[in-house]
Amino acid sequence: MSVIPSSRPEVLLLSPMPEWDLAPMRAAYRLVDPPADGRMQALSGVRALVASGGQRVDAALIEALPALELIAVYGVGYDKVDLDAARRRNIAVSNTPDVLTADVADLALALTLALARRIVAGDAFVRSGAWETGTPPLATGGISGRKVGIVGLGRIGEAIARRFAGFDTEIGYWNRSPKPAAPWRAFPTLDALAAWADILVVTVAGGDGTAGLIGAAVLAALGKDGLFVNISRGSTVDEAALIAALESGAIGGAGLDVFMGEPRIDRRFAGFDNVVLSPHQGSATLGSRQAMGALVRANLAAHFAGDELPSAVLKRRR
Repeated sequence: MSVIPSSRPEVLLLSPMPEWDLAPMRAAYRLVDPPADGRMQALSGVRALVASGGQRVDAALIEALPALELIAVYGVGYDKVDLDAARRRNIAVSNTPDVLTADVADLALALTLALARRIVAGDAFVRSGAWETGTPPLATGGISGRKVGIVGLGRIGEAIARRFAGFDTEIGYWNRSPKPAAPWRAFPTLDALAAWADILVVTVAGGDGTAGLIGAAVLAALGKDGLFVNISRGSTVDEAALIAALESGAIGGAGLDVFMGEPRIDRRFAGFDNVVLSPHQGSATLGSRQAMGALVRANLAAHFAGDELPSAVLKRRR
């Protein structure tokens, strides 16, 4: 990185960022990489850090940075940030909501279509040359007219519901908080939603409150023809139960963008021909990533100017 006068605020970059973000940030801040030896205590002047939504910012890291004032999350999910530790230290936290909602919702629909219509298997069939002598794989059905259950009706959940509605589907949902203004059918329990649905899409936030939310009982309720799609966090699903359901035929298939321990996933997922795998790409479009970076920079600029953060998760006491 280029040398910048030390009077400029020091910002620790825990996550790699594209050059279109780095260039304006270099002009405004002294950008710092994590020490090769992992000893964060050497970064006593760092006033802000930028981390992706999947990176852990725990109490130990927060306490190792005595001058830290802002944690700017490059993503919508902030479940990896220890908010209690940040609150104790009077550290602000921001994220990048809204700007990636459309792309994440689009991917949920894409995974469902790919799964229902066996698009990945069909692509492999054509590429291999097998079409010249064989019969293409037969899909079990599309998504039109089916019942879609949304687990978590936040910004992304609502966007997904609107997209599925365009396929003449029935929409139902389960949410931890009431959504009386929502036009779709609410279910009192997750099991009840799964039993009703043909397609179950998980959009809840990560964190301790949703860890293992989708387990064996929910998958059994979804049933042998049911399709399961997860674009939330890998932690929301009991992966052992999901793999067992796929092995036994207890569900019809799964479309997965997130996993426990990613990028090192359980390799058993790769052995199922009724599973579509995606490398956590919900927000991975040029437009979304540029907008996410711009919002990170806006939060940094607002903080150092003493203004309100555009997208505060946790505000700093003044």
